[in-house]
Amino acid sequence: MEFGTLSRLTGDPSFENAARRAVEELWLRRNINTGLVGAAINIFSGKWMGNLSGLGAGIDSFFEYLLKAYVLFGEEEDLKMYDEAFDSVKEFIRRGREHCNYGTGAPPVYVNVDVTSGAMINTWIDSLQAFLPGLLVLNGDIEEAICCHALFYAIWRRFEALPERFNWQLKAADVLFYPLRPELIESTYLLYRATKNPFYLHAGRQFLDSFERHAKTRCGYASLHNVIDKSQEDRMESFFLSETCKYLYLLFDFENPIHNQASMRYVFTTEGHILPINITKSWDPEFDYTFKRKRDKNEVYKNHQCEKVSFETSYLLPLRENYFKQMNDFVSGS
Repeated sequence: MEFGTLSRLTGDPSFENAARRAVEELWLRRNINTGLVGAAINIFSGKWMGNLSGLGAGIDSFFEYLLKAYVLFGEEEDLKMYDEAFDSVKEFIRRGREHCNYGTGAPPVYVNVDVTSGAMINTWIDSLQAFLPGLLVLNGDIEEAICCHALFYAIWRRFEALPERFNWQLKAADVLFYPLRPELIESTYLLYRATKNPFYLHAGRQFLDSFERHAKTRCGYASLHNVIDKSQEDRMESFFLSETCKYLYLLFDFENPIHNQASMRYVFTTEGHILPINITKSWDPEFDYTFKRKRDKNEVYKNHQCEKVSFETSYLLPLRENYFKQMNDFVSGS
């Protein structure tokens, strides 16, 4: 996104082409059996470093940037890659009942799996995965976003913070620190913008109160060393100001120009920077990056349409009460 924007502002396609080449090299290394990507890659050998695949640290931005690049630039290839990659996620990584707000079974959760087989390899989720509800909102999948958000919101309610790793089988925090990450706040902001449900304003107020109660210091806001005893570390990450506070502010700033100017179309980068949508190319298409894989001209692509937000979704609890209770029980240590 950043390199593509730089190319379009300078008229030099080399920046965007370099980034697209890097994305395709990752894409071509998806596992042949599952279609999944790993969490880290050896840049010299081009092989995945370990077998873990999921939607948390090391992988989250891969999915985020495939979809956001399409929103930003309108290039169909980005959307096709996202759709294909997320189909693999739904087949191998998603667990729980099929639908968010009706049906029986365990609540939906996206687990960590073996990249080669899709078999679950551990029972923890990390805090970076809280980006997923916001991504699902951008893809128009509001109901699934509501369910994903409810899981991380339940964890927050228990600890008044989001532990770096939470073991949903043991119902306990595996890694106890919380550096005031923005992902859950961003997803809350995007869900509110999509549904206008005041529930998400209430959640935002809870986040704000927790920061004030447990992280505030004389000189700023400290990372939490331990989400249980709320002990602090002597540091404040830069993303707390540039992202966490930004999304909290925008959640409550109804009159902000980015919400009220129809002519201002934008997307947030993974670091919370605002980029204008559809900056046109100034170079000839022959200078575009040429993807190695050629697609079938007769290939049928998904019809992307945002879900209609119902009256109930806007004004009642976004998740039915029995499912909220189920989610709380899913993470509760009692």
